[in-house]
Amino acid sequence: MSEQRTIAREARVSGIGLHSGERCNVVFRPAPPDSGMTFVRTDLPGKPAIVAHPSRLCQRMRRTAIAAAVGGVEVEVHTTEHFLAACQGLGIDNLAIELDAVELPGLDGSAKDFVECLRAAGIVSQGAARDIFEVTEPISISDGRSSIVALPYKGGLKITYTLDDHGGAIGGAQVVEIDLNEESFARDVAPARTFCLAKEVEALRAMGLGKGANYQNTCVYDGTRVIDNELRFKDEAARHKVLDLIGDLAHATRRLHAHIIAVRTGHRENMLLVQEINRRIERAAKPKVVFDVRKILELLPHRYPFLLVDRILEHEPGVRITGLKNVTVNEPFFQGHFPGAPVMPGVLQVEAMAQTGAVLLMTMPENAGKIPYLMSMDKVKFRRPVHPGDTLRIEVSVLRLRSRMSACQAKVLVDGVVCCEAEIRSVMVDP
Repeated sequence: MSEQRTIAREARVSGIGLHSGERCNVVFRPAPPDSGMTFVRTDLPGKPAIVAHPSRLCQRMRRTAIAAAVGGVEVEVHTTEHFLAACQGLGIDNLAIELDAVELPGLDGSAKDFVECLRAAGIVSQGAARDIFEVTEPISISDGRSSIVALPYKGGLKITYTLDDHGGAIGGAQVVEIDLNEESFARDVAPARTFCLAKEVEALRAMGLGKGANYQNTCVYDGTRVIDNELRFKDEAARHKVLDLIGDLAHATRRLHAHIIAVRTGHRENMLLVQEINRRIERAAKPKVVFDVRKILELLPHRYPFLLVDRILEHEPGVRITGLKNVTVNEPFFQGHFPGAPVMPGVLQVEAMAQTGAVLLMTMPENAGKIPYLMSMDKVKFRRPVHPGDTLRIEVSVLRLRSRMSACQAKVLVDGVVCCEAEIRSVMVDP
């Protein structure tokens, strides 16, 4: 079992924010299991606290930030990625982080000092299970210029990052591959410092950024040379991109087992991937079957061979419902409906949508004892034939709902492709 971890005792760091230029003093304290990373702004009235969570991400240039309104006070914490990367790399799940400024210290521009500070405080297991999400199918984001994909990988978290040569400014493309664990992170990723191009410096300063940056905490590339500094790695720029990516992956709602392959990505693309991963995590956490066929038989009057929904996968009362129908070669309609090239009759696809919608209606207490009748259909379209062996995903969303009548938008999908769609109206009648 993978267990959650925190630190054994209090730890402190101080420094200047890379972008704000403001001094920030930080105190790290142990926190209980399942509490996550809680940031406490001690410089604001009431010392408001916000937990790092994807719902609190906000757009800030060249850095990752979180924000929330707490007790009428707007609370923000900027440049979280280097610190959160250190926590991810060291396997720390729960901390209280007290800070007296809006931006965490930039320190030497990497995560090295955060790693040393947290290790010095001692890292302890908490006996509570850590939630893991294993990627089981490819998840990808691409805009034609940058791309990032998460692939199945049972060995934990592996990252492959490709950085282009920035028009020759960094002396060639850089490729880094890391199998992430505590030692590989501390040795191969944490010391990599942030970087920029010499030609970008004035533009960044004009935008109010980089006020705390200097040639020691930022690798500034001027052609192929680094100004007033020496690289810690030949491919330090790509390694820092891996560091930023790990910090952004901290906003996934579970620890990941995946192989992440990224090309030219920044915070925007990283977070788009994280958002999609979080949607997959949310879906995976839902019960696989909300209603089985026995419950459906209690709700609907239909019986074989006219019962056309096998189970209910999702149900939001009065709002939407998702059903499933396995289409087998033994369906009686295949014997006479194009037997040489069997396809499911379109009218039965409509019937399957109507029955799925009827389950939603019949779960409403006021409809107990009534019978759902299909009243009308509109905007019916058939887009792809359904063959033996297909599994129908039947999605129904409520458009209008009254005491005895409903209007729903429905569609049938096979492998994510829409086969049929329609607006369906039903009426509830007394037996």
